[in-house]
Amino acid sequence: MRLKYISILLLFIISTSEIQAGNRSAKTSLKGIITDKNTHQPIYNASVYFPDLQRGTTTNSDGVYSISDLPKTTVTIQISCIGYRSITQRINLSQVNELNSSLETTIIELNEMVITGQSTSSESQRTPSPIHVVSTETLEQTTSTNIINAISKQPGISEITTGGGISKPVIRGLGYNRVIVLNDGIRQEGQQWGDEHGIEIDEYSVSKVELLKGPASLTYGSDAMAGVINLISDPNTPDSTIRGRVSMNYQSNNGLWGGSVILNGNTRKIVWGAQYSTKSAHDYRNKYDGAVYNSRFSEDAFNTHIGINRSWGFSKLKFSSYHFTPGIVEGERDSATGKFIKPIAVNDSTASDEIVSNSDGNSYSFQTPHQEIRHYKAVLNNLFILGNSALKTTLGWQQNQRKEFAEILDKDNYQLYFLLNTVTYDVKLDLPENKWVNLTIGTNGMWQKSENRGEEFLVPEYSLFDFGFYVIGKKSYRKLDLSGGVRYDIRNIDGEPLFLNDNEEVVAETDANATTKFRQFSSKYTGFSGSLGATYPLFENTHAKLNISRGFRAPNIAELGANGVHEGTIRYELGNVRLKAESSTQLDLGLLLEYSHFSFEINGFYNQIQNYIYLEKVANRAGSDSIIDGNSLFTYTSGNAQLFGGEITTDFHPHKLEWIHFENTFSLVVAKQANRPDSATYLPFTPATKWMCTLRVTKSSWGKHFSKLFANVELEYYFKKENVYLANNTETPTPDYGLVNLNAGTDFRLGKKWSVTLVASMNNLLDVAYQSHLSRLKYAPENYVTGRTGVYNMGRNVSVKLIVPFDVR
Repeated sequence: MRLKYISILLLFIISTSEIQAGNRSAKTSLKGIITDKNTHQPIYNASVYFPDLQRGTTTNSDGVYSISDLPKTTVTIQISCIGYRSITQRINLSQVNELNSSLETTIIELNEMVITGQSTSSESQRTPSPIHVVSTETLEQTTSTNIINAISKQPGISEITTGGGISKPVIRGLGYNRVIVLNDGIRQEGQQWGDEHGIEIDEYSVSKVELLKGPASLTYGSDAMAGVINLISDPNTPDSTIRGRVSMNYQSNNGLWGGSVILNGNTRKIVWGAQYSTKSAHDYRNKYDGAVYNSRFSEDAFNTHIGINRSWGFSKLKFSSYHFTPGIVEGERDSATGKFIKPIAVNDSTASDEIVSNSDGNSYSFQTPHQEIRHYKAVLNNLFILGNSALKTTLGWQQNQRKEFAEILDKDNYQLYFLLNTVTYDVKLDLPENKWVNLTIGTNGMWQKSENRGEEFLVPEYSLFDFGFYVIGKKSYRKLDLSGGVRYDIRNIDGEPLFLNDNEEVVAETDANATTKFRQFSSKYTGFSGSLGATYPLFENTHAKLNISRGFRAPNIAELGANGVHEGTIRYELGNVRLKAESSTQLDLGLLLEYSHFSFEINGFYNQIQNYIYLEKVANRAGSDSIIDGNSLFTYTSGNAQLFGGEITTDFHPHKLEWIHFENTFSLVVAKQANRPDSATYLPFTPATKWMCTLRVTKSSWGKHFSKLFANVELEYYFKKENVYLANNTETPTPDYGLVNLNAGTDFRLGKKWSVTLVASMNNLLDVAYQSHLSRLKYAPENYVTGRTGVYNMGRNVSVKLIVPFDVR
């Protein structure tokens, strides 16, 4: 029945595409000149872009641009150039064929375009929900090991880490299945329920990131209770161009070698592109642990796309393949020396341990235990212009293969193997703009099937189907912008039973020696979501925001049915099929001030969550840890939670000192439970308070060959985390620490057509030994020689990054 619904949806998309094939005559063009507002001189290489159409071009040396084959409809246009304040406006292309603009120089820019998934694109300052944009330049200037690590310094954003290669996003204290990661227009679906299950997306393929902080269940349904991280690939190249880029990166601490090559083209009728990326790293180091054994990883990724752009809209098909192999850090040590130990095979039937040698830490080869993840994805994105309406459709297929190899005597065969297939769909209709309200109606959801193909089991096989329907409205009344909507969701999840004999082999329920590993269950969850918000310019350069929203999240498969040792997290997990769906009510308040030499933004929130689900360590009758299979037992439980806090961002640029910036961000979240004893008052595994302070020096050019020069010194300070979940020793406090980072770079011009971007950085300059509060390795075994518990984060790391863009035509 569910496949029938998906088939009907596919037929609808195809039939709509056929209808639009005859709608190509309603087309127009747009041209104009972009100049400097003060000097009136033309601006070269300014970007003119239509986000909803995924079309754009750049100005020539005379500041002139022209783009043809556009639909006769109302769209958002963004005109931007580095060093200038962007212009964003709605224009009716059936009435406007020429648009000349003057850009004003600026040092501080906060009004970047965002794509929120609502009816149209809009500026962040006119969107009630708190949104932060991480630009291409920021990503290029950041040293990281994966894309979540690259954005983790942003206000309100944190990461759960398991070694150097695995990071999971946390927004305002909420992570796992409460954060949706979007890529290519669809939600990334791997194994988000696991601590050591990262995001299977190539860092080099991301051009820009939009961070939506706050419940986004209205647009995206269950799992968007904390917010959305939208990872955006390179925009289409201008008509009749072929452009490429080669990127290379080396990091000293873990010997990381990374590189990527991308080539995109646009023949006016066809857009196409391909990219290949690779990374490889040995074990990372810190001054307390030395080389952290088995923290190595490797990554290979490939993606390609082809599409068409017409006056009726566009259609684009993209395929990607991602292969990631990380080691699993267990943190076991020799009791006499405190050094890490590794498993070895003495012979075919006998396993033992030996102390890790110095050369082991420099090895790039896979060791036991380790994971192997393959993720395949195909996405079809469409936009159909229906007069003054627009129909947007996205259909995606993903397959996630996750294997774990943990037996030294059988190291070539996997023990755990999760095979997850996911089909997602999203259909959205933007109705014609009118003087009353601009409406968007839509439906989206997904179908999932997960299989266990290994010989060990952590969660049951399951199937999942959900469906959601929503209506979103926008209204502008003079300077006041209003937006809101309602949504209804249904999610069904069915867990399959599993029976094992005394040898842990799968048997039928009727077998005399059968014991129940997983019980069969069928759960149905429904929920309403909604949002209502407003933005208003109190003064010319001051905007106020207010938003109230309701979110919804159904329990995931681990929370409902887990029963086994979770490798890499050092615990035995037990699910609870009686858990109810979470529901949240959140209030957001924001104030933005933006002037030529100073900007200030403050966002505060209060979030109340009913049936908040979390992991709790289980104590035995003696009050110590309950142990199963050599690991502490954790079980999923729930309670009513309150989270509040916010972010403050400032950027000061002194008058007449065009080369200096002083930037600060401050992020705070307090997460508590109601009516619980003191030891269980605070929610477990929420981030520490964070302060980022940056002194930045910039220079637009130097001589004939250097441009976009920058250098900064950064203090990354995390306050002591004392308000933790102490019950049953579930969580331990974390001391404060500060990291000093240096960063510098420039563009080096080689003639008129070639340029090279060079970025050098040094993270953790003082080689501080620290443990992030959200590091899973913090709970690794104790080093009895030093008395320190767990594994520490990466020490000093020098990075060199080289980016070479080029034009073929």
